[in-house]
Order: sequence, then structure tokens, then C-alpha cells
Amino acid sequence: MSEVPDPEVVELATKIFDLARRGESEQLASYVDAGVSANLTNDRGDSLVMLAAYHGHAEAVRALLARGADADRANDRGQTPLAGAVFKGENEVIRALLDGGADPAAGNPSAVDTARMFGKAELVELFGTS
Repeated sequence: MSEVPDPEVVELATKIFDLARRGESEQLASYVDAGVSANLTNDRGDSLVMLAAYHGHAEAVRALLARGADADRANDRGQTPLAGAVFKGENEVIRALLDGGADPAAGNPSAVDTARMFGKAELVELFGTS
């Protein structure tokens, strides 16, 4: 028998995921500082960092990474926040993730593969691959 999630917990998690999508850095940081996992994931395996990165919120990405979030945490499809940022063309987020230790070779497709796929030679060069 599977456990039914507490509706209040689901509501809070939904609110926190929305904060990441909107880039509400200070509120997001407050929740993590109060005990919410910096690596919280939704039902698709998207982490808070993934959501913030994909929606172009470098400051939120930095706040989460500073609080111990995993820069390379892949979602259920094997995608990393860095690959998502490359796909979306979010250069400031790419820099924030690299500064936070993200590995351009992590994930499937990796950020390197994604940069190659979309002809972003400057990113392939930035990632130190040829």
C-alpha cells in the first residue's frame, strides 16, 4: 500500500518549485536555510537548481549551490541543469553553474553534446573540449 502524501506538504513543495521557476532567490534561500533540501526534486526528477537554471535565474542557481545543491543532479531523463541552460541559451546561468562546479560532461545528453548539437562552438570551447 502506497503512502498518500500530506496535502500540506504537497502544497509547500509546489510553492517552493514555483519559487525556483520564478527565480525568487531570497525566499528560496529562506526555505533551504529553514531545512528544505537544496536537492528537492519534483515528480519528474527536476531539482530546484534545474528549474531555476532552465528558467534563466542565475542568482537563484547561485543561492541554491551556495547551500549545497548538486550542480550536476540529473532529472529522470538524464538531463543536467547545465545542459538545460545550454539548450535555453542562458549564458549567465551557464557561468553560475560552472562556477558552482558543474561538469559539462555529466548527463545525457551532456552540456558538451548539447552545445555541439546546437552549433554553439563558443560553449564547446568554454567547456574545454574540441
